This record gives sequence, structure tokens and C-alpha cells, in this order.
Amino acid sequence: MRQILLDTETTGFDPKTGDRIIEIGAVELIKRKLTHHNYHQYIQPEREVPADAIAVHGITDEYLADKPLFSDIVDDFMEYVTGAELIIHNAPFDVGFINHELSLLKKNKWGKIEDHCRITDSLKMARKAYPGQRNSLDALCRRLGIDNANRTLHGALLDSEILADVYLAITGGQTKLSLQADSHSSTGLVAKIDSNRDALPILMANEAELARHQEKLAQISKKFGQDLSW
Repeated sequence: MRQILLDTETTGFDPKTGDRIIEIGAVELIKRKLTHHNYHQYIQPEREVPADAIAVHGITDEYLADKPLFSDIVDDFMEYVTGAELIIHNAPFDVGFINHELSLLKKNKWGKIEDHCRITDSLKMARKAYPGQRNSLDALCRRLGIDNANRTLHGALLDSEILADVYLAITGGQTKLSLQADSHSSTGLVAKIDSNRDALPILMANEAELARHQEKLAQISKKFGQDLSW
């Protein structure tokens, strides 16, 4: 399955009060590898962008003046995401905005985005992996050692690229197993390990850790009256 990491920028927080999408950015993963088949589009929202929103993403009315309407780009966008798993950080926010934009179309042949895609909320994944901790993209980058130095302002495509790094890091310790029939197996099922995942780093013990290990072995050897070597 294609996986698409997606983000939007908007004029505000609530489409029910008239806020609209002004930018969509998405990057594609296939077999946990970036394909560089990205989607990026600025959108004219047919309303002014508030100053507090501009302070977040830096996208002004002047910049958006000549950009297409959502109705102009909807087919290209929906064809890009159809059939994929959409991975979105705080998915209800972006999905809500996209579905609102779809609902405003004079002829909405697409329905809702979840009719065409599987939606995965990476924020829920992060909260499960790191309960009780901050799980914004910036916080996750710091925790996982991901460089986001270029993120001085929010941007949909940049945030999608960062989310791809975060998602791969969070799920990097998971080995995918698929059970398939095999004539040489007594049960008819064998587990196959995904060979396309990135290699895990090898962490070597330092001298202090080795010394503590030997000290612990000596204590156990003394207690049981025999030499141990682990």
C-alpha cells in the first residue's frame, strides 16, 4: 500500500466559522522508502488570512492572490491520495478541513476523503509510544534526534517531510511479519521478515559499562561459588 504523509495550512482553526485551507503538502512512501513523488499546492481561500495565522505560517493574502481555488485542484489532489493510507499528525483537524472544502463544491463527486483513503493519526501513535509526554512534531524531533532546523515557520510540505522522518523513526523498531502458506511448514504458515526496513544501529557498551558488567558477574560468582562468563 502507498503511504502518504500529509499536512495542511489554514486561515484558522475552525472551518465551521469560515476558515479555509491555503496549502496542502504531501510526500509518498512505498515500502518505507520516500519516492519523491510529492504533492504541493497553495490555494486561494476566497477570504483574508488573519494576522495571527500569518505569524504561524507566513502565507499572506498577496502571495495567495493568484493561486487556484480548491475546486480547481480537487481532482488532481484526490487522484493523488486515492487508494493510499494517509498518515496525518492530529488527523481530525486536517481531515475536517478537507471534508469541509469538499462539501463546498457545487458538484462534489468525491464525497469524503475517508471514502477513498485509510486515515492514520500519527499523533495517536506518538501518544501511545510516549504516554504523558509532549508529542508535537517539534517535541518528537527533539526526542528522536531528527533535524528540523529549517522549520522556522510552519509549512505543509516541510511538515510532511518532517512527519515522514518521525513516522519512520517511531515505527522503525517494528518488524513486519506476514503469515503465508508454505508447503515445507508443518503448520502451513511461516513468518517472513520485511527486508526493506532500514538497518537498526548497533550500540556497543563503553568501558565503564563493561567494567560494571564484570563487577556484577564477580558478585554473582561469589554468591554461587562458581565462575560465570556471559
